Amino acid sequence: MNYPHPILAREGWPFIAGSLLLALLASAAGLWSLPFWLVFVFCLQFFRDPARVVAGGPKSVVSPADGRVVVVEEADDPYLNRRALKVSVFMNVFNVHSNRAPVESTVQQKWYQPGSFLNASLDKASLENERCALHLRTPDGQDVTCVQIAGLIARRILNYVDAGTHLAAGQRYGFIRFGSRLDVYLPLGAQVKVVIGERVSASSSVLAELG
Repeated sequence: MNYPHPILAREGWPFIAGSLLLALLASAAGLWSLPFWLVFVFCLQFFRDPARVVAGGPKSVVSPADGRVVVVEEADDPYLNRRALKVSVFMNVFNVHSNRAPVESTVQQKWYQPGSFLNASLDKASLENERCALHLRTPDGQDVTCVQIAGLIARRILNYVDAGTHLAAGQRYGFIRFGSRLDVYLPLGAQVKVVIGERVSASSSVLAELG
């Protein structure tokens, strides 16, 4: 959703405040406070949410997340029942975890599926882990599926849009706490611009160009 984006994501405010309070209390009590301060520093870095430049042009598919590309392949899109090009981005706990729309689009449908919490870098995580998928349709009628997938540590997928929501490319629409993955299913005519192992940044890296 559109809202002023502080440097520290609103989703992390309770964790940041709680860890800071514990660290201060431990210090005041004369206890060994270093572990509490380390937790506080971890929360600060995990919930950072910097502003991003949106790369590419009207046909570009930008990365919906920070992380490492772990899948580039032709695959079945289980949501739209079609063959598609699949690009997956794995986020570790040191990546920014806000999620952004890969294309300018209108949300056609949203699916939430409870599931397991396997390591999100594994292929089977796409079908077995907790996930939330969006069917996005671009202004020229092309269909893109974007799927938030919980990971081994992640236990909460946050998604702020519903059917009918219009998204600008790179617009923030969700967040996943503590390590996860984003799958993007594209039309077969798209030209993928990344390779497995490549590091990408949300909005600022182009994953593919639509035909």
